[in-house]
Amino acid sequence: MEAGRVRYRIVAAERDGQWTARAEREDTGRPFGIECTGAMEGEAVDRLSRWLDWQSEHAAALVELQAAERHYHRTVAAAAGGQSDAPAIAAKAETLRALDAARGNLDHVRSRKPEQSP
Repeated sequence: MEAGRVRYRIVAAERDGQWTARAEREDTGRPFGIECTGAMEGEAVDRLSRWLDWQSEHAAALVELQAAERHYHRTVAAAAGGQSDAPAIAAKAETLRALDAARGNLDHVRSRKPEQSP
């Protein structure tokens, strides 16, 4: 299974009449993320696959927000150096809009976090 640019091997096992799925990174063989459960193997694997996709999207949204924050802070710092003309004010407003959009995107992604177990 691939989520983002990372490939995972999903391992499912039955425990006490319930299936549990977990992921391992293919490149390192190390466990990654959470375990998901289900009444059947496919249900547990589907839950984990949805979580891995969501986690990849969440990580990308965090990177986007951090980049927008850095850009905003650089713009504000440059304007603090004495630039208070219309282009500097417009640049600050534009980077603030981009920052707000990145925050909104992260909130949207977080609101769609999938269910992990029944």
